[in-house]
Amino acid sequence: MHGIDVGRVTTWLGDHVAGAVPPFQFEVIAGGRSNLTYLVVDADGRRLVLRRPPLGHVLATAHDMAREHRILTAIGRTAVPVPAVLALCEDIDVNGAPFYVMEHVGGTVLDAPIKVEALAPELRRSASEHLVDVLADLHAADVDEIGLGDLARREGYVERQIKRWTTQWEGSKTRELATIDEVASRLAANVPIQQGVAVAHGDYRFGNCVTDVERGRIAAVLDWELCTLGDPLADLGYLGVYWAGPDGRSRQNDPTSMPGFLTFDEVVARYAARTGRDVGGIDYYVAFSCWRLAVISEGVYARFAHGAMGADHDEAAIGEFRTAVDELAERALGLLARS
Repeated sequence: MHGIDVGRVTTWLGDHVAGAVPPFQFEVIAGGRSNLTYLVVDADGRRLVLRRPPLGHVLATAHDMAREHRILTAIGRTAVPVPAVLALCEDIDVNGAPFYVMEHVGGTVLDAPIKVEALAPELRRSASEHLVDVLADLHAADVDEIGLGDLARREGYVERQIKRWTTQWEGSKTRELATIDEVASRLAANVPIQQGVAVAHGDYRFGNCVTDVERGRIAAVLDWELCTLGDPLADLGYLGVYWAGPDGRSRQNDPTSMPGFLTFDEVVARYAARTGRDVGGIDYYVAFSCWRLAVISEGVYARFAHGAMGADHDEAAIGEFRTAVDELAERALGLLARS
């Protein structure tokens, strides 16, 4: 099993996860483009999830399993639905890198329009509303009360992010791209005043949630590796990168181009009503999130190109990451021109 030392991990799971019964079956869960995620099924049919970093070419600040484990544990104290975390392994002799284990949450990850067939049209609006409400609940959490007050600096989130992702671009880029540099410059010159401090997920969208398609509700929020403290409107802007626009088009791993979902204007209005925050500058945050996702996409492309994500992959799909970098950078530039 690529990325899993089956013998050693089996022994560790039996010793550290209460009630887990070997032998275990391991299966790569499709959809993860950064950390590697596995479904683990024990002898009694119990389903667990194991997360570990990529196998190589990892930037120094990314893929911290202990940090992700800590965040999930803290968020589990809030109204935000997350999987229960079960165990953390920091001994790299077990599997070559740290990993953690959490409960598997049943439901559907709506990461493509075709997945929406599982969600009745009359439930798509309620699923959209709950996605917004969960985000509002996340941003309402008291960072000190849940134990994340020292996770990061509280102020200057966008400035920090621009610096961080500019550095990531320099460490990951496979070519020069002037648009990335121009957007970064414009973003840095027009940073909005931060509206308070919140836990910022960093990658919040339907594709990183498990949806209970029988009820039209979010069952669990996943993929917390980019989580930090900062400006809550950045998460809302990131939703706008994926959400279907007035032309009905959305990113290929987003379901909202299908009938029945809220429009992005309705998403923004619902968030504003739930939080009381001023959302008038949302175009800036969507542009910022487009630029940041462009940098992330370049990093994913670079890791695939270097073999860090394994050998079993679709070359055409990998090429789409490279194309997305250009498209996202151009979209960011357009949004900044009108904001």
